[in-house]
Amino acid sequence: MHSARLIFAVCAIAAAGCALNPPPPAGELRGQALPNMKAPAQWTTSGAATTAVADDWLASFNDPALNALVREALAYNTDLRAAAARVDTAAGYVRLSGATLYPQVNLLARGGGKLGGDPSGLKGVGFFATWELDLWGRVRASQQGAQSIYDAAALDVAYARQSIAAQTAKAWFLATEAQLQLAIAKDTLASTERLVGFARDRQRVGKGDEYDIATGLANLDTYRDVVAQLELARSQALRALETLLGRYPAAAVDVPASFATMPPPVPVGLPSELLERRPDVTGAERRVAAAFYGVEEAKAARLPRISLTANLTSVSSDLFVLQQRNNPVASVGASLLAPIFLGYALQSQVDIRNAEQAQAIVEYGRVAARAFGEVENALSAGFALDERTTILARAIADNERALELSQVRYRVGSGDLRGVNQQQLALYSARSAHVRVEAERRVQRSTDCGQSPGTSRRAASRVLGTPLVSVTVHSTVAA
Repeated sequence: MHSARLIFAVCAIAAAGCALNPPPPAGELRGQALPNMKAPAQWTTSGAATTAVADDWLASFNDPALNALVREALAYNTDLRAAAARVDTAAGYVRLSGATLYPQVNLLARGGGKLGGDPSGLKGVGFFATWELDLWGRVRASQQGAQSIYDAAALDVAYARQSIAAQTAKAWFLATEAQLQLAIAKDTLASTERLVGFARDRQRVGKGDEYDIATGLANLDTYRDVVAQLELARSQALRALETLLGRYPAAAVDVPASFATMPPPVPVGLPSELLERRPDVTGAERRVAAAFYGVEEAKAARLPRISLTANLTSVSSDLFVLQQRNNPVASVGASLLAPIFLGYALQSQVDIRNAEQAQAIVEYGRVAARAFGEVENALSAGFALDERTTILARAIADNERALELSQVRYRVGSGDLRGVNQQQLALYSARSAHVRVEAERRVQRSTDCGQSPGTSRRAASRVLGTPLVSVTVHSTVAA
């Protein structure tokens, strides 16, 4: 009766154990991590679309081939598979950290006798149960810390998958650019060959000289070298894309002969919403929470541990007579373990965990500051590229007209081949720059979305309407 009352009292104390303190709220955390930064009400880059963030940034390119490649990359990219495995590992640690919240039951059985190899001759079976009462929240803090690490790992996977989607799109656009640059160079090479042939014809009829032919041949070799370089660049771009897809880098991917239509501007929301939307920032926030619970766990470890015990045993022997007793025997009890002096080890653990929490807060600030900078840079770069596209389109038209006029002058004898070559080089440069800017616009758009200016937190793990995070979800122990 007394034992039952004691157990009931101890259980009542356990039920009324100390509640865990929550991690610092988001506002307080941002104040600690970014003490010298105040997010403006609007982005400082003028013209940013601050409407609701869109979730279908990849589909906005309207490119089925690109969509298929992104799906392939998300299925076979080795970095993503490794990240998903880390999430499963973190889930296992969550279960492990909360295991001692439940009673631990063990079975011990042994046999013996004259021929059993055991000189004692004892044999029997026993059940032994222990249950640590988490009065001070040490085990619960450990479990919550592991849960926060799991959440951070899952957010890392979401951000990694979004980034891989953006990298695949970037590689696709760069490979397309390499294809277009090669086509421009080959077209210029063919035009130069025609000019050399025309210079030879002029020499045969006595209207030209060897200088024009030598100049044309020199330019011809220059463009041949450019074509060779661009062929190498194209194959390297294709291999980079294939590596993202998990394929063998054989430079065998088919890329289009033109860019897909540029989608409309991406809505980026407000600066105040960014830190809650980006998975890398929220992942850093969860690591701060994990560090906080590590401090709570270290503090609770300095306090006594109380455990309940219960045993049920039955023992007999063939060699000697045991004292008279009831068999089987059941017993219940409790134990207390209180640290007295451990050479300052426990306080050192508290100090270490406090330092780790300070590091996590600084890291959160670094990631958050980087996020703001990436969005502002992306917005300003996007507007600058749009303006350059318009300027270069006019430059191409002007240079085409100038080249046409220089060729007419050369044919009628009022100009020389050097002027034609210079104008042809100007046109090649303008066309090449225009292709490069068009590629940069699309690369910038995919990079922007992968870094989350145009990706909501809910959509951080979704592209094309299909889940991108394929992580095994494990049930966790309730605190």
